[in-house]
Amino acid sequence: MYLSVRFRFLPAFFLVSTAFAGVQPEPDAVLSSRSELSLSRIVIGFVGGFVRHNDPRHGPVQFAQRVRRDAPAGTYVQVFENRRRRNAYKTVIRLLDTNHDGLLSSEEKNRSRIIIYGHSWGAAAAVLLARDLRGAHIPVALIVQVDSVAKPWQDDSVVPDNVSEAINFYQPHGLIHGRQQITAADPSKTQILGNYLFDYKKTPAECHGSSWIDRYFTPSHAQSECDPRIWSQVEEMVLQRLASGTAAVAQTP
Repeated sequence: MYLSVRFRFLPAFFLVSTAFAGVQPEPDAVLSSRSELSLSRIVIGFVGGFVRHNDPRHGPVQFAQRVRRDAPAGTYVQVFENRRRRNAYKTVIRLLDTNHDGLLSSEEKNRSRIIIYGHSWGAAAAVLLARDLRGAHIPVALIVQVDSVAKPWQDDSVVPDNVSEAINFYQPHGLIHGRQQITAADPSKTQILGNYLFDYKKTPAECHGSSWIDRYFTPSHAQSECDPRIWSQVEEMVLQRLASGTAAVAQTP
C-alpha cells in the first residue's frame, strides 16, 4: 500500500442533531447517548452494492458500530443502503430542525456539522447526498469516499461547494475499481485532502466473510471494503473531529 499524497489529519467539528415528527429513523439508528440530543453530531454512511444497511459483515457497518461506541455523547450515526439516499436526506432534515417547526432557518442550516462516508456505490451516494443538501443550502463538513463507483447516471468525481473537506481512497485493479481522483467544484470553498492509492496486489488485506464472487471476481474492490488500514485512518479522523468543537464549514447562500 502506498499513498499518492501526504496524509493529513484535519480539525475536528461538532455535528448537530435532534428529532421532529415526520420521517422516522431506521430501526437500528443509534445515538451514542440519548440524554444529550442537543450536543449530538451527525454521521451518515452508505454501503455499496446490494448490501443491507445493517449487515455486520461489511466495513461501513462495522465502522458505524465503532463510531457509535467511541464517539462523544449525543452523536447520531446511521448507515443506509446506497439506494436509500432520499431517506438519508429526510433524516438529516429532521435532525437539523431543532425547533420542530418543519422549516429550516439559516441558523439551523449553517450551524449543522455533517460527516458522510461510503464504499463503492455508497461512496457515490455520499457525494450525491451532499449535492442534495446543497439544494437545500445545507453545508457538509466532510465526505469520505472509499473505492467510489458511480452508477451510469451518476457523477461522483466533483465534490459540491457546500462541502468543506473531502477525501478519497481507491484501488485500481479488477473489474470494479474506485475513482482515482475527486476534484472540487469550487476549490476556494472545498479542500480536497487527497486521493490515496491502496494497491492490494502489492500488499493484500485479509478479509473475512466476503462472498466467493467478491473473492474471485472483484478481490481488490472487496479488500478495500474490509481493509483495516483504510478504516482505522478514517475512524481516527472522524473521532478527532467529533471530539472537538472547532471546524471550518462551508457557508451556503
